[in-house]
This record gives sequence, structure tokens and C-alpha cells, in this order.
Amino acid sequence: QAQLVESGGGLVQAGGSLRLSCAASGLSISRRVMAWFRQATGKEREFVAGVRSDGLGEYTDSVKDRFTIIRDNARNTVILQMDSLKPEDTAIYYCAADEGHYIIETSPSEYDFWGRGTQVTVSS
Repeated sequence: QAQLVESGGGLVQAGGSLRLSCAASGLSISRRVMAWFRQATGKEREFVAGVRSDGLGEYTDSVKDRFTIIRDNARNTVILQMDSLKPEDTAIYYCAADEGHYIIETSPSEYDFWGRGTQVTVSS
């Protein structure tokens, strides 16, 4: 059974860093687009970052130059390194896997597998 498990969330002060990890089991990430989404209280789930099978990443404008998405195919894991965190980054962060390997979709409906999420809270 395919499963994605996120870890690494927590409480951090503004300007700090967190490193989220998404461990996949029951499916190989090597030929899939992988992505991170987030959902703040009362808001819709939004795209944060995605990475193609060749390692090329894309980011939503609000996190460019602060977040980095990294895929580790050998460990079947995707990392989201988050630096210079802001209070508006507070949300539940979800890992997602797409069947495609090249186009990074930004709509949640395009993704086939999801983790349960990890809470990130940034205090001011």
C-alpha cells in the first residue's frame, strides 16, 4: 500500500529554519513529480514547491529564495528546506506524489497520493 509520511514540522520563531521530510513507501518516487502543499486555517490548500524527476524545482512566488525542494531517490524521500520563515508560512504542510514525471502541476486535484501532513507554526 502506497504511503507518504511527513515529518520535521514544529514551532519556530520568525527568521528561523525547518527541514521537512517526506518518506515514501509502497511506491517509487524516482519517476514521479513530487510536491509540497500547505493549508492554513480557513484557507484552501495551496502549492508550495514541486520537483520533477530530473530534479528541477519550481516554487510559488511567496517562498522563492527561501525554500528549497530536494529529492533523494536513493532514500525514496523528498525534503523541503525552509529558511527565513515568516508567520504567514504557518500551515499544515502536505507531501504529494503525481504519476507524471515532468510537468509540475499546482492544482491539488492532479496528485494521486498524499501524506497526512505536518504542522508548521512560525511565531512573530
